[in-house]
Amino acid sequence: MSVAGIYFTLALVSVISVLTAMVQARRLYWMVPVYFLLAWLCGELALIHLVWQVALTALLGFFGVLSDPLAQAGLGLFALSWLGLIYLHCQSMDTPLHLRPALQRALGEDYRSDIPADRRQLLRDDIRTRDWLRPFHFKRDGVQQHSGIAYGDAGKRNLLDIYQPDEAREGGFPVLLQVHGGAWIIGEKEQQAKPLMYHMAQRGWLCVAINYRLSPKEAFPAHIVDVKKAIAWIREHIQEYGGNPDFIAITGGSAGGHLSALAALTPNRAEWQPGFEDVDTTVQAAVPIYGVYDFRDRHGIRGEMSMDSMISEKVIQCSQEENPELWDAGSPLSHVSENAPPMFVIQGTHDTLVWVEEARVFVDALQSVSTEPVAYAELPGGQHAFEVFHSVRTDHTVNAIGHFLEWTHARWSRG
Repeated sequence: MSVAGIYFTLALVSVISVLTAMVQARRLYWMVPVYFLLAWLCGELALIHLVWQVALTALLGFFGVLSDPLAQAGLGLFALSWLGLIYLHCQSMDTPLHLRPALQRALGEDYRSDIPADRRQLLRDDIRTRDWLRPFHFKRDGVQQHSGIAYGDAGKRNLLDIYQPDEAREGGFPVLLQVHGGAWIIGEKEQQAKPLMYHMAQRGWLCVAINYRLSPKEAFPAHIVDVKKAIAWIREHIQEYGGNPDFIAITGGSAGGHLSALAALTPNRAEWQPGFEDVDTTVQAAVPIYGVYDFRDRHGIRGEMSMDSMISEKVIQCSQEENPELWDAGSPLSHVSENAPPMFVIQGTHDTLVWVEEARVFVDALQSVSTEPVAYAELPGGQHAFEVFHSVRTDHTVNAIGHFLEWTHARWSRG
């Protein structure tokens, strides 16, 4: 293929990627993985794509390649792509317009005044260009990492990492437990939420990221048992790292969003705490992100795009008809109650894998009964896994989560 042909092909792929990021897709069937991947990488890295495409065009123009008719057609496609990329970047820049009101509605218009002054000055509203222009640069000053610590007896799947602030904090570090996603089948503790964990650790939080047993080798509820086992480990051992075992917040995305919500709503459930039934597994706050909240899809949201076959064959490993109680117990929606901890639910409107309607139903149910604040932010254009690496949308979201966690901890500290 000629250089002009390669340029045209890249332009065509760019236009298609921009369209996938802009369109809220639904019934895609076998196209879901491809559509998701294109939309995710294009939507979160829009300006980075714009920069390399313009640079490539300038380079080819310098060498005269753009005189080729095929290259000129590619330039026309790239021009359309650039308009779309600018739109996607502007959409991401508007993320605070959806996060701030969500916090104000749930926590109060002047919620910042409830946070002590020394903590309030650590809150961030702005984002740094150098961060989102280096999307995979995670490490931050003032944070040390302890890796591969066993919290259970399942080998690699029961290891955790700790992100510890260098400076001690009076009263101990509040703890943030991160549960990775991956459809309950794949995923590692090192792969997700690093922008959030380093952000919070820099600000005096102790962050713990865990592995847990995966399907199909293990069937649900092994996953939630491990999450609760990690909470029990934190209660017993986190003081060794300067943490406060009395304040644990939990977060996670996708399957991690499901497990973090389920753990928050089912404290001290004895059958999910085998051998440690007497340990208090209550968490003080939860931030589930694009989670699955209803295995049963009882409201018929997904229809023919249901996850039933995957869940029944690989995750729960039985059908709804065979064990409706387990399917129900595994759904956070089944456990909403007035005793839920403060929660901040975050969902992208364009999520191809977990639809926004599921988050809406879950939040509506939770807000109708919970006596604690339930914040809900719906991010226009947000795709699944949007916060895995630094991006404009990610960094604004991380700032907002920091606000929520500081508020919940300050409120808890006051008793």
